[in-house]
Amino acid sequence: MDKILSSRIDEAIIKKIGLLAQKLNTTKKFIIENAIREYSQKVEEDHKIDILEQTFGAWQRTETPAETVKQVRDVFRKSMERHKP
Repeated sequence: MDKILSSRIDEAIIKKIGLLAQKLNTTKKFIIENAIREYSQKVEEDHKIDILEQTFGAWQRTETPAETVKQVRDVFRKSMERHKP
């Protein structure tokens, strides 16, 4: 699903986006999305950024899965005990 992004951009850049879209017979949206993809890829390569490491690090825990499950169950049990008469 597409989302709307609002940003103030220099008028000269807007004209360049329009001219590129016209020359390539495509949309401004396509030009902007491709530019961001290419820039992002270049930055990742230059700075050796691992997106997965930064965004999916929750699985890298010091405790074992069994310890995590035990902690969660203990918290749940305690929260249910407060509802007992």
